[in-house]
Amino acid sequence: MRFSLAVGLTTALALSPVTAFAVGSDDDTPPQPTNTTETCENGQIWDEDSEACVDADDARLDDDARFGAVREFAYAGRPLDAQRALVAMSDQSEDRVQTYWGFTSRALGDWELAEGYYQRALQANPDNLLARAYFGMGLIEQGQVEAARLQLVQIWERGGEGSWPEYALHRALTTGQTTGY
Repeated sequence: MRFSLAVGLTTALALSPVTAFAVGSDDDTPPQPTNTTETCENGQIWDEDSEACVDADDARLDDDARFGAVREFAYAGRPLDAQRALVAMSDQSEDRVQTYWGFTSRALGDWELAEGYYQRALQANPDNLLARAYFGMGLIEQGQVEAARLQLVQIWERGGEGSWPEYALHRALTTGQTTGY
């Protein structure tokens, strides 16, 4: 029953425009490109105030701006640039930071490292639905489809029906496609 409901929800999500939330919020939708990925190079981040690309550790940036860049780089297929921004985050134990260390490590082909990051993110915040979706995608890549399905069940049980993490993991389970957000 849930899978048929999920198919309807995922179709609706796929056809609906993505709503952007403030950077640093609990937004789990894919980010839209900005000057950070359209103008900046080598992991630099666009600073709105100075209207220039600056290094990730520049004092003009706060962690929310860095995290927005991390997400944008990750979704743009630039995991090394995302990691440059992650290094500059002040709290490395934060579950959102651990989630994207996992995402970028997986994108760079290091599943063992990625898995550890995902587990630490979920230990810090079991309700981190995005970490559950990315962890599930990694499990699919490792051939552990049943373990990935358990992550989808956890997403549902934690109130994630109709969310982007549910859509992404469900799509990965049904198509085998774990990238290309």
